[in-house]
Amino acid sequence: MGIFKQRKNKKFSYTPRHYQGEGNPFEIKHKFDEYRKTVGNAGGIKGKFNNALDDYKNNVDEKANKRVLIIIGILILLFLIFIEFDLSIFFKS
Repeated sequence: MGIFKQRKNKKFSYTPRHYQGEGNPFEIKHKFDEYRKTVGNAGGIKGKFNNALDDYKNNVDEKANKRVLIIIGILILLFLIFIEFDLSIFFKS
């Protein structure tokens, strides 16, 4: 009866009529994927974390690194304000 069998997907050999480029027209790829290490399969959370750190450290755009640090600082400040942390210890009275 085929109760326990999974259905196979149908495969079609469709080629677009007006496509005149190289490669697969259905492949979704970001234009910066070939320059980044974090896009591919890293093999676990440690590999992903190490690739992200390498990508961050070897980034040639210094403004982007500073921007990330500023955003992290603002988020930490907002978190401290949200939990009502006493910020007066950072200022002279």
